[in-house]
Amino acid sequence: MLRIFALASAAAFSIAAAPPKQTCSTLRVMTYNIRLDLAEDGVNRWSNRRDQFIGQVGLMRPAILGLQEVVPSQKMDLERAFPSYSFLGAPREANGESANVAFDRTTFTLRSSGTFWLSPTPTVPSKGWDAAYSRVATWAHLVRKDDGRRFLILNTHLDNEGKQARLEGARQILRWIASNRVPGELVVVTGDFNTTPDSPPVQALMSAPLSLRDSRTISKTPPVGPEGTWNEFRAIPLPKDEMRIDFVLVDPKIAVERYGVLAWHHDGPRVASDHFPVVADLDACRH
Repeated sequence: MLRIFALASAAAFSIAAAPPKQTCSTLRVMTYNIRLDLAEDGVNRWSNRRDQFIGQVGLMRPAILGLQEVVPSQKMDLERAFPSYSFLGAPREANGESANVAFDRTTFTLRSSGTFWLSPTPTVPSKGWDAAYSRVATWAHLVRKDDGRRFLILNTHLDNEGKQARLEGARQILRWIASNRVPGELVVVTGDFNTTPDSPPVQALMSAPLSLRDSRTISKTPPVGPEGTWNEFRAIPLPKDEMRIDFVLVDPKIAVERYGVLAWHHDGPRVASDHFPVVADLDACRH
């Protein structure tokens, strides 16, 4: 009996003396083009899909959420639905669309944030090159509370028409990150790029010196859902229309555990937006 007690005591001491195991949770990132509220969308206007959109985000509960085409009334709806989140970013024009970075304040502390325009005059509302619309990028320096790791998050919406504007906008984003990144920060770029993975703008974003990586192609597990992310308000896009134009690009020091394009619908064929959300679970613990 004494021997058993001694062994049990020794084991208990060994466990107590062992250093605590450090844990690092998976970081969920989501990018979602909300589709601005337009009366001409009819049955697909925001009031008919708002609850489904909010429900999808609430179910996924991303720590970081990149949004595109957010008008002020939609931002107010999201802020009411998610009081623990901060929604950052200025409209590209007065009362116009924003490309917001949202983050969960229970996970992160904000160091600083801002918005710049994708144009030769980035500090003022402006349209660049052959763009059809003015375009912006929203950024945030975040610190994860549980381990102090630092992140630079940038979200954008490249132009839908101007090929030169998309490429120059991507190059401008790279220059901005290179000039403003704090040493040790891990970079994540989200957005609707309005172009496909093999195009010059996406390839530029993945080029040196940042060498960002496409979360879909490096996922440790097979990607879930369709390849295409733009749906034109259809529940299941035809294969010929499966355009992958929404991305989560990550720092080379970040691994991707899971990736999915969530082709959800409700009320028959109706979907929550004309884009499907992209979700990536990141392992940012190795850095």
